[in-house]
Amino acid sequence: MTENTQVAPQNTSEAAVRRATVTPAVDIVEDSNGITLWADLPGVPREKLDVKVHDSRLTIEAEADLPVQGSVRLHHAELRAPRFTRAFTVSDDFDTAKIDANLTDGVLRLTIPRREQARPRRVEVRAG
Repeated sequence: MTENTQVAPQNTSEAAVRRATVTPAVDIVEDSNGITLWADLPGVPREKLDVKVHDSRLTIEAEADLPVQGSVRLHHAELRAPRFTRAFTVSDDFDTAKIDANLTDGVLRLTIPRREQARPRRVEVRAG
């Protein structure tokens, strides 16, 4: 994963607005049935994960949680919870209305099936 570089904020309100964005690492496997995509999103709870599809654009946006123990009150932190974002263009061969999404232990798995008309099919050959 790579982190975008940013100028350090000058005040606390600016710090709340400006945050580093991390591009999550992904693995993508394609077969005759469709595509399976795995994205590494460590520390991201389901409530802070947003997967959107619009036209042929698939967007993953998420925010990790950094847990604070018990009644501890944080006065200063140099490490901020990362914000993840990544976008893909999906071919018309795939049915984005049937995407299956699952988040387990910080790994997002998206399964995007191939449209029936785009699946390979066997052609019957007759002897002449």
